[in-house]
Amino acid sequence: MLAKMGNVGEIGPMNRLTNAQRAQILALLCEGNSIRATVRIIGASKNTVVKLICDLGRACSEYQDKTFRNLKCRQIQCDEIWSFVGCKEKNATAMHKAKGQGSVWTWTALDAETKLIPCWFIGTRDAAAAWHFMNNLAGRLANRAQLTTDSHKAYFSAVEDNFGAEIDYAMLNKIYGKPDESPEHRYSPARCMGAKKTLISGTPDFKHTSTSYAERQNLNIRMDNRRFTRLTNAFSKKVENHEYAFAITMMFHNFCRIHQTLLVTPAIEAGIADHVWELSEVVALLDQKGVEQAA
Repeated sequence: MLAKMGNVGEIGPMNRLTNAQRAQILALLCEGNSIRATVRIIGASKNTVVKLICDLGRACSEYQDKTFRNLKCRQIQCDEIWSFVGCKEKNATAMHKAKGQGSVWTWTALDAETKLIPCWFIGTRDAAAAWHFMNNLAGRLANRAQLTTDSHKAYFSAVEDNFGAEIDYAMLNKIYGKPDESPEHRYSPARCMGAKKTLISGTPDFKHTSTSYAERQNLNIRMDNRRFTRLTNAFSKKVENHEYAFAITMMFHNFCRIHQTLLVTPAIEAGIADHVWELSEVVALLDQKGVEQAA
């Protein structure tokens, strides 16, 4: 039987969480625990944990939106990661889709040098979503950058509309072999047989034309955020909560977690932060947001 984690005090159903308790809940969530697992370990109610995710996720999203401006990124890699909200796409009715349920794609942009993720977009995997994603990215860069994406057709017009000729853009089309249908390889990707690099605009350096870091980050996302883990029942039930939980994951990645290669956080490497953030500092964004609203 799991024992409740000590040293932060007992959490009663009607008690207000202390910042230490909030930080402990945040630590569990950012290390891949589900809401129910966090409830069992901490002893807080499910509604308390969900409310914290919503409030803190909103604060994290707003903070990163304001902070990630005039960035001097030189090499950007973009990719999309699949998940679902409420139900799988094959079971989604018109009513489900009206609520944003079914398949949901998270578009991410990653700076290959600093590993910073300056922006993301959660929605569908179509031209409209690609346009909003690229529009968001274009508004954050202070200089010309090299961009690499996969061969998803939605990127073509989205990049041209938002960057014009002010981007060095190349597509990487990976060529995969026939999927292995054996049971032990059912959930393994097909073998990559090669890759074709295509110049789209500008003068990209093919030596840096890659999406490897972005694809590796997809694994981190699935490990750090339980809502993205396959074959579980920990998926998001509301798209808004999915967005809030992902904003917290990005805050943890950008400001708190020391990258094993860089030996600092991405925010420090990018010159945005001067120290590794403690989880208590992330939680303090709630109080900062409350002061701003009161003013």
